[in-house]
Amino acid sequence: MMSDGRSSSGSERGRPAAVNELLDESVRPRSRAQGLISSSAIGLANRGRVLQVLFDLGPTSRAELARHVGVNRATITGIIQPLIDQGLLVDGDPLPSKGSGGKPAKPMWFAKDAAPICAVLLMHDSVQCGLVSLDGTITAEVKVDFPPDADMVEALSRPIFNSISRTLLRAHRPPLGIGVAAGGMIDTDRGSIVAVNLAPLLAGFPLGAELTRRFGLTTRVDHHPRALLVGDRWFGIGRGKRNFAVIYTGEVLGGAIFLDGHLYRGHAGAGGELGHTFVAVDGTICRCGRRGCWETIATLGWLRREAAKAGLPGAPALESRGLVALAESGVEGAAELLDLYARNVAIGIANLQQTMAPNFIVLHGDVVGGGSRLLDAIAQHVRDLVPWRPGGDIELVMGDLEDRAALRGAAGLVLSELLHFTL
Repeated sequence: MMSDGRSSSGSERGRPAAVNELLDESVRPRSRAQGLISSSAIGLANRGRVLQVLFDLGPTSRAELARHVGVNRATITGIIQPLIDQGLLVDGDPLPSKGSGGKPAKPMWFAKDAAPICAVLLMHDSVQCGLVSLDGTITAEVKVDFPPDADMVEALSRPIFNSISRTLLRAHRPPLGIGVAAGGMIDTDRGSIVAVNLAPLLAGFPLGAELTRRFGLTTRVDHHPRALLVGDRWFGIGRGKRNFAVIYTGEVLGGAIFLDGHLYRGHAGAGGELGHTFVAVDGTICRCGRRGCWETIATLGWLRREAAKAGLPGAPALESRGLVALAESGVEGAAELLDLYARNVAIGIANLQQTMAPNFIVLHGDVVGGGSRLLDAIAQHVRDLVPWRPGGDIELVMGDLEDRAALRGAAGLVLSELLHFTL
């Protein structure tokens, strides 16, 4: 995780006191020696646990929260009442009576007008920003393409800062922080970009420190596929799961792993570079300079080259959606290429499953456009490649084709700090 700068700016003063308390605790340096747990830290941990359960369950009554956490209702009330007083949580309409008498239960949920999070999706060719509410609603979106002839990092950083500024101006109250999902290799300790193969100008850019300095907000920066996983964990199909993985395909290929309730990052965020695991020792040279990376056989570049060799129409811009359409129209060679593409995607998934056994895998990006036909083909090849063993069947599901999960995941990076929850 990056070293976050803190500021006594108007943004911080405008946040609810309970939020400032949580953030103040969460941004303390974590490399120092750990002593006994203070009473305030215990309180923050308990609060984070309760809110985590609330995210997993959706709108929930105090009684249900107490049952899931294993405490009495009075304890739950003591934990959540400050958040209600600060406007982060609200009581919903009473639930229908079950006929047993007593006061009707009111489900609690996050207030629609609570302070949002500024989420940023930074890819090699564009930057997209939005405000994300605590229930995952995305508003105030801004997207800017980078100039194709940029020859200095300032030509890329300027649109990033301007887009965030425009987004923050539309916030109805000071945001809780800025979360960034970035393509490429990320040093999560420093919040800096290590390398982006398709945008080499961004290599070494200290993005997190710059955003904190410019906007006075807690900033978290992480690898795009890991943000996708965080989005699925907090707001999507991964809610409540202890083990699952995310795979993203498109111009590049990446992935992330959630094991036993924790997001695996590796030292300084170096882990999880699934696109650059080897699938063919003497294979094609990858953009990273090595041979045989999974990315060389399971991205759009490979698909388009093979489509051109097969003489398929529209090969230079072909995507999974179009390939499925060609196959279903009976175009010669399309069905064969579709099956080979599915097998190439499945090879990396099989390696991941054999190593870490995440039996629930969410696919994002281009392959989602291929729909059920491509998903079924990938799943069949995974079953063929992975020998059966105890632990349950492997389930593959489609996530988002667009980048909604990435924006929600970028917000989730900040939310994890807010909840004092170690991903």
